Amino acid sequence: MNTNPRSVARQQYYFSNTARYEFYISRVQNNDAPATGSPDVILRFEFDAPQNNQAQTYTMTVLRDGKPFKTQGTTTPLSQGNSPNIKQATFDGAKLSVFAGLREDPFFFDVEQFFRVRAGALGIGEAVGFRSATEAVDFASGYNVNAIAVRIPRKFLQAGSDTTTFDVWQTISVPTGKNKAFTQVERLGRPAINEGLIVSNSFLNSLNSVTPGFEAAALKGRTPAATIAAPIVGEAIQTLKAIGNDSERSMALIRAFLPDVMRIDTQAASGYGNALNALGSPIRGRMLMDDVVDITLSVLTNGAITGDNVSYVGTPGNAAQGHDPLVSKFPYLALPN
Repeated sequence: MNTNPRSVARQQYYFSNTARYEFYISRVQNNDAPATGSPDVILRFEFDAPQNNQAQTYTMTVLRDGKPFKTQGTTTPLSQGNSPNIKQATFDGAKLSVFAGLREDPFFFDVEQFFRVRAGALGIGEAVGFRSATEAVDFASGYNVNAIAVRIPRKFLQAGSDTTTFDVWQTISVPTGKNKAFTQVERLGRPAINEGLIVSNSFLNSLNSVTPGFEAAALKGRTPAATIAAPIVGEAIQTLKAIGNDSERSMALIRAFLPDVMRIDTQAASGYGNALNALGSPIRGRMLMDDVVDITLSVLTNGAITGDNVSYVGTPGNAAQGHDPLVSKFPYLALPN
């Protein structure tokens, strides 16, 4: 989970000491089974205020089928980037590795040009295409993120079952109101799906405040979820039609990419474009250098747009692209700028 995108280099950034950062994992019967949005395992991170050495103590609470496991660790401050604090925790005989701290932002995407292209397709801006590889700008190049990385043995997620496929999504919640109850304000499964298809900020905020289970219920026509979701889905279909899809294909794409979860078949090689299920949905998770944006654009436009001409390593001669090499050991993300 990467938060605080576009954190500038050589500055220390912190995790909120009031928010909850959570990973959700759902066991899936098979690759073609519909996403339920109902988690079997939750990883919850809560951070204390920064210490004098700029480190933060965190508590990781793991809820597996309602049973809690808990451990504490310390973040890795910018000054200690070369020597990451890796927490090794053993839960129910399974060894988990945990990292939290600043790392280089691994995402790569010409975001500004994407919104121009989308606006042109929707008729609310000038019709333009993506910039060439020598001109395209990677909005994350040179920046850092607050990263949480967790390595979990499959047997811990299985909890005695024979499950090998899992759905994963992430949320951030903050305390609100007089009672300071936690309210979800961010949610993400696959990159560039909700943010790409939804134009209205109010609709995007609505999706960020609910679980994938809301989307699953809406797609099944169950009210009130279906009633509330109808205008949001309608806007996503409008976007899909604007980029070259007919009604039938637009609805098929909606069912392939919603609910917004990252499906991971752990029995085969990881890679965002390595395999699809019967709905046309990616099922092999993603690697850090996978060009999820190019893959997504190609699928959503039926091959009309093949990418944004940005890559992880960048284009020679284009200083507005490129990231440092990944490290060979956990947490894998490149050292912070």
